[in-house]
Amino acid sequence: MRIHVMTLFPDIFKAYIGESMMKKAVENSILEVELYNIRDFSENKHKKVDDYPFGGGAGMVMTPQPIFSTYEYIVEKYELENPRVIYLSPKGRVFNQKIAKSLSLENDIIFLCGHYEGIDQRIIDLIVTDEISIGDYVLTGGELPALVMIDSIARLVPGVLNRSESHEDESFENDLLEYPQYTRPRSFNGLEVPEVLLSGNHKKIDEWRSEESQKITLERRPDLIKK
Repeated sequence: MRIHVMTLFPDIFKAYIGESMMKKAVENSILEVELYNIRDFSENKHKKVDDYPFGGGAGMVMTPQPIFSTYEYIVEKYELENPRVIYLSPKGRVFNQKIAKSLSLENDIIFLCGHYEGIDQRIIDLIVTDEISIGDYVLTGGELPALVMIDSIARLVPGVLNRSESHEDESFENDLLEYPQYTRPRSFNGLEVPEVLLSGNHKKIDEWRSEESQKITLERRPDLIKK
């Protein structure tokens, strides 16, 4: 999978991509992450990328030319046809595991990170295929939401995690929250590991985990069960 990120702040991504799971996936050529500084594509002599909104209002809006030129560069360089272009926006549909699974099947994904008061609507009309939000709150820019999505999507790509089972029992798989996890020591501050997990009986362990997942989901996210 190749991930493209259009942003005004590419350094935000470099630190994260250079660590842990993402670093290994890139080194093993399972993932390719390309960063593009939108400002580099500005035709303004001062490399300006924003302007005042028509009709008035607070803040600045990202102008269409630098973004569109960045997009054209990506599409032409990699010979992409109708790629998925995701604009991170509080107005978008809320990101979830099902969307992550769907996007993990793509060969190329382009993330567009807005800033200031957002981007010119004409860019959304021309190139954006998906407007996605990570929650009902507002952030300074689209960089953090993009990182959240990239992490969630990347770990579903075959080979990124050590074992395919690593994500199959996690929260939101099968619309259930994950069961409790325990490790050594068996006793800590008076709290014991459930005996069933020490029994070696895998059938009973699976049953316990299933029951715990359903109980936790019913208590904390009953909306998932209603789906």
